[in-house]
Parts: sequence; structure tokens; C-alpha cells
Amino acid sequence: MIKYADLSNQVYEQLKAMILSNQYEPGQKLLQEKIAAQLGVSRTPLHKAFQMLENEYLVESIPRRGIYVKKVDYNQIYDAFECREALESVAARRLAENHTSEQIDLLKGFFTPFMNANIDINVDKYRKADELFHKQIMIMSGNSILGRLEVISNILVRTYQKGLVRPVSETLHEHFEIIDAIATGNGDLAAEMIAKHSRAARANIQQMLSK
Repeated sequence: MIKYADLSNQVYEQLKAMILSNQYEPGQKLLQEKIAAQLGVSRTPLHKAFQMLENEYLVESIPRRGIYVKKVDYNQIYDAFECREALESVAARRLAENHTSEQIDLLKGFFTPFMNANIDINVDKYRKADELFHKQIMIMSGNSILGRLEVISNILVRTYQKGLVRPVSETLHEHFEIIDAIATGNGDLAAEMIAKHSRAARANIQQMLSK
């Protein structure tokens, strides 16, 4: 039961998590009355949440039919990763050239909990950490225009429409390599590492498209 003041954002975050974890499957109709009852909210914050999700291409409103979880378009995800590669390269370079130790600690903190080889990694928690990591690099770059572009286009969100496109075993160490490059102040290396990280995801998506 959601009881916080900003209900629309709370509903949005919960529904988004459920969509990305496939609790609501692509193409599934979202029954507004049922969801409102489950979350304990009125139709107004739910409607606003649906608008935010539609802006992020996670749901679609079909006239006279209702709200549906948007089916995955791998071509669009590929394009989003291509744009993300360019923007994150700028952000990583900028952050490497002007960062603080607190920012580095924050970035490392997203993935430190997953470093214990004796634990089974919760993929949903890892996906959330992954998303926060990439979002923070954009924010901490200090480039206000770049941050605004991310908000407008929702590029980062679109790259998670199908959840993780690469296994944790491949990406965990890459995140630390990106952080290390930023921490050393090597802007070119940081830009290349994060671009390589994104290109690998695009390569996986390309394989899916070719099947």
C-alpha cells in the first residue's frame, strides 16, 4: 500500500519496476481499476504515472482499448544504445577531468554489494544499480545541457526496456574499469571504456535482430 505524499511518482516507480522485471508482460493490458485498488491509490495519480511511462515508451495508450505494456522493439533499443554511447562518452570524459573522491565512492558503492562471489546476485537489484550508475555519470558530469538532453529523450530508460541485455558476469568488472578510468583523471580512457561497454550491448542486440 503506497502512503507517501507524491503518489504519482511512487506509482510510476513501482509500475516501471514491475514492467522491467516482466511482472507485467509486453502486450499485456493494464487494468486501471485493478491496479489502483492493489496500490491503494485513486485514478488521478495512476493516470499521471501512466503518462510518465508512456513518455518513456514503456506503455502505450490505444484509443477505445486502454493502456498496454509496450512490446519490445529491439531496433529502438539498439538506436537508444547508440545515442547513449555518444552521450555517455562526453559525460565520462567530463567527469574524469573534474571529479571528487566522494563521487568515485558513490559510483563504486552501486556495485560493491555484488562483489562477493559466494552470493547469488539478484538480477533486478543489479539492474537498478546499473541504471543508477549510468544516470549518475550523466548528472555528475556537470554538463547541464547533457543532463537536460537525458531527461527529454529518456535514452537511458529505453536501453532497459528488455532489462539487462548482457549477463552480470560480463558487465560487473567493466563498471569498475570505467570507474578506475574516471578516478585516474584519464578522460580519453574513461570515454573509450564506457563507449566499449555500450557497443558490447549493441552487439548483443544486433545478434537478436539477426535471428
